[in-house]
Amino acid sequence: MIILGLTGSIGMGKSTTAKMFSDLGVPVHDSDATVHALYRGPAVPLIEAAFPGTTVDGEVSRERLGQRVFGQPAEIKRLEGIIHPLVQQAERAFVAEANAQGRPVVVLDIPLLFETGAESRVNKIVVVTAPESTQTERVLARGVTAERLEQIRSRQMPDSQKRARADFIVDTSQGLDSARAQVLAILQRLDALPGKDGAI
Repeated sequence: MIILGLTGSIGMGKSTTAKMFSDLGVPVHDSDATVHALYRGPAVPLIEAAFPGTTVDGEVSRERLGQRVFGQPAEIKRLEGIIHPLVQQAERAFVAEANAQGRPVVVLDIPLLFETGAESRVNKIVVVTAPESTQTERVLARGVTAERLEQIRSRQMPDSQKRARADFIVDTSQGLDSARAQVLAILQRLDALPGKDGAI
């Protein structure tokens, strides 16, 4: 089974690309969704102990937690020390289940794949990209300020470096049909189209 790591900087279209893989029958593990679930479950007491006052009604308040850690590298590192092992545990269970089902390929959607050293957990890497102007336009349209965007970019590896380290690139700036064709081409190159052996 091939484990594809899917990554891309903010506003590049990674989530849309992940859905394209899913629509083609590829199991996708969403790290962000896993974190959301952890913030409503197993991570709550751990985060409250490390960052008192950041949970409300048995859930982590992303707003309160963000105020505590954003722009504080040491605090971010402490939070990652709690969350990353739990996410990786969920990843391993996901991969094991897919492998047991005989899936030809799975996708691990990892926003900070390079930044967190996750290359060792995947076989091939897909980087989702778009021109910086497109990225800026998309992110600002979400209501993110230009200042916040620059802060986020400062924590992320430059897009050019990600592309240089990718096995495959999906450029989302040419529309959905183009991106979908690129995703399909990746699966064809890997000879890993789900369903051709009746698995799906």
